[in-house]
Amino acid sequence: MYAKAMGTQTNKELFLDGFVKIVKEQQADVLLKACYNDEEAAISAHKLILFARSEVFKKMFESDNFKASLRLESTTLSELKQEELEALVEFVYSDGSMLSEKGKQHVRSLYHAADKYEIPHLLLVLAQVPSDKALSNATINVIKAQKYTISNSKEFEGFVVDHPNLTVEKMKAISPTSYYCGHCCR
Repeated sequence: MYAKAMGTQTNKELFLDGFVKIVKEQQADVLLKACYNDEEAAISAHKLILFARSEVFKKMFESDNFKASLRLESTTLSELKQEELEALVEFVYSDGSMLSEKGKQHVRSLYHAADKYEIPHLLLVLAQVPSDKALSNATINVIKAQKYTISNSKEFEGFVVDHPNLTVEKMKAISPTSYYCGHCCR
């Protein structure tokens, strides 16, 4: 109803715009640095956003070192180059429905970051990107290892609705190759 009154924005756009407005108004409280970069190349971020998207960041920011500090903290993600870090931050701050063009250029690095920083929804999104066989197999292995966490998440419910064919394809890929039905004995 509100979207009709506005005439130009959908409810989703209004929802996301509210999020973007709050993030812009709040002062960043952490600087993220890629390997071999100086402070000038650091990306300003919000602990709360990183905390909400990643179990590893959550644990990191709950530590006494980060809790006690009132100054702008800095952390280095040494496995990522600058563009890869930018792609990761873009995804973390996005609605999570798809990768940016920059993200599509760094699928392999984002896969490793999603695994290391425990961002299962990023793994699901990466599974949609056409890629090489080794990366596809690695993604399937992580989905297998985290299948209970992923399958019980709200993000997975949305993924199933948005990508039913891909969901079936990935579920077949993580299922055992042989199946015995106790009911029909096949």
